[in-house]
Amino acid sequence: MTTRLTKAVIPAAGLGTRFLPATKAMPKEMLPVVDKPAIQYVVEEAVQNGLTDVLMITGRNKNALENHFDSVPELESALELKGDQTKLLTVTQPADLADMHYVRQGAPRGLGHAVLRAQMHVGDNPFAVLLGDDLIDERDNVLGPMIAAHKKHDASVIALMEIPKDLTDHYGIATVESVGEGDLVRILDLVEKPAPEDAPSNLAIIGRYVLKPDIFEVLDQTLPGKGNEIQLTDALRHMATNNIAGGVYGYIFRGRRYDTGDKLDYIKAIVRLALQREDLGPLLEQWLDVESHRRK
Repeated sequence: MTTRLTKAVIPAAGLGTRFLPATKAMPKEMLPVVDKPAIQYVVEEAVQNGLTDVLMITGRNKNALENHFDSVPELESALELKGDQTKLLTVTQPADLADMHYVRQGAPRGLGHAVLRAQMHVGDNPFAVLLGDDLIDERDNVLGPMIAAHKKHDASVIALMEIPKDLTDHYGIATVESVGEGDLVRILDLVEKPAPEDAPSNLAIIGRYVLKPDIFEVLDQTLPGKGNEIQLTDALRHMATNNIAGGVYGYIFRGRRYDTGDKLDYIKAIVRLALQREDLGPLLEQWLDVESHRRK
């Protein structure tokens, strides 16, 4: 029997150097995507999938994250006095989303180390890990099928996505076999950021994981790997190749994903999400059409 999955872990301790100077004084997770910080989309995705107990792994100078998911009495009172209920709702909603908790990572020793910092909070429960750089379009659910696969097979499940072969050195890459269940596969092996000529496939790990608590014991024994960091991929490889706690499955996601850690993808995310909005979409589409013709 598997325990009901309600816990989500969101690593958010990175320095955001790819977005300097914008991230010199502001966490990269607080960069706005249209009119919400990127991290709010991730928390909303967790909550929509029943993950209402959220632990954020933070670092120095990340206080803005805690402030965003807290109440602001003076601002709320000012909006209440103005009778601006629309803006009031946007201010109060983040604080009401989930039961939020925070722990600092300390030294930046890799994603595996960040996940290991969640052990005391998670305990013996299964949990999901959502990376703040990866935004999944709300029209395309990835966590739902992953949670279902975890419950069915009582195993850890990672999200995979087909990528161009020349980008394999940016991702963990999987070797898989079919289990006869559509886009669900069994992980045979994993390698962290292989050169394109060495990559066993073009199936890349993206930032969604549903993990059994056994991962903590494995991470505790995992030596630093690529970049001299404790790699979550290395720990998952050990679980997969040794069939620990049911092994590891992969769910091949074929929906829309935005890598907001990449400048171009960040801009694409803003444009695509804005186009969905009734208040912004029509005018933005019109403007884009004009600009497109102007550039020809």
